[in-house]
Amino acid sequence: MRVLVVTKIFPSAVEPLSAPFNRQQFAALGRRCQVDVLATIPWYPGAGLLARWSTAGRAAGAPRHEVIEGLSVDHPRTLFLPRVGHASWGPLYAASLAPLVPRWRGKVDVVLGSWAYPDGFAAILFARALGVPAVVKLHGSDVNVIAKMGGPRRMMQWALPRAARVVAVSRALADEVAGLGVDRARIAIVMNGVDAELFRPQDRAAARARLALPADGPLLVYVGNLKESKGVLDLAAAFERAAATTPGLRLAVVGGGEARAALDATAARLGGRMIVAGPRPLEEVPAWMAAADAVVLASWNEGTPNVVLEALAAGRRVVATAVGGVPDLITSPALGELVPARDVDALAAALGRAAVTPYDPVEVARQGARGGWDASAAALHDVLAAAVAAPAP
Repeated sequence: MRVLVVTKIFPSAVEPLSAPFNRQQFAALGRRCQVDVLATIPWYPGAGLLARWSTAGRAAGAPRHEVIEGLSVDHPRTLFLPRVGHASWGPLYAASLAPLVPRWRGKVDVVLGSWAYPDGFAAILFARALGVPAVVKLHGSDVNVIAKMGGPRRMMQWALPRAARVVAVSRALADEVAGLGVDRARIAIVMNGVDAELFRPQDRAAARARLALPADGPLLVYVGNLKESKGVLDLAAAFERAAATTPGLRLAVVGGGEARAALDATAARLGGRMIVAGPRPLEEVPAWMAAADAVVLASWNEGTPNVVLEALAAGRRVVATAVGGVPDLITSPALGELVPARDVDALAAALGRAAVTPYDPVEVARQGARGGWDASAAALHDVLAAAVAAPAP
């Protein structure tokens, strides 16, 4: 089976830390079948001149082709017009891929769009031009946030029911996409995996020493994008309250994004009790989790967040918001605590409790186990093979 992936959610030489979940899953899929990746780069005239201020500008420096974890990866540029509106992005994305149709005709059995809009929308049109079925993989915000916007929602309502299969990472996301008109018989749930070699219970004191963190006192750790919808500003406010009543409590924030400056300002006020570590390579993340007494995720919306899967595999309890597929992961008090999204008071109280709750990391890892990337890729392979065998009418 020959699979062509279409997605802007993928690493590149200029953004090597981007979307490790797609890199890991598609690399594992590539051990089962032929996988080529069109890791698109949003582009507009003059984007490269704005690299200092624009994500698209920074991405403009990506090479046209590279090999990542054994996968052949092209980086075609897709036209994106800032401030024009999301409704135009899908059609412009699809039009940007149209010149590639002759190159791929007859060389692909199925097109996999990863991210519902604009990627999945464009992947469906691209697959039609190639005469092959399309499968769209959903992640979370693509349906929970973007599908709530008028223009993109209409585009998804037209496109997604025409996909041979739609892959969701949680039951909650499957329910949401069914509401967009997708036949439930063509919706499959395939959870992401965890690299068990990286994420496993490790000694807390040794991890803190490796990272030059204080050896004493409870430590909370956040890993992820630093943006408002990930709840990082809620987390900072909640931590400030919890720190006032919990002696020695510290918070480490690992990641990069638009909220970095606001978090740095909070950290400066707290005089060393809050550490903003910035983006770190995936190989270092297990040490941050091992150093923690609890891992925190305060997102406003999610699919099935890999950071929770990884924290549990690392044997660390989780404090998280009860959104998306998170309640399917935190299924008992032994694994952590759920709070409502955007409720700073509830989050602050949960952080204080997490700081003083004893637990057995090995038992957390045992109860929280959800499978590795090979199992995830095998399930995705089965969905793709079913799409090739019986495409949508």
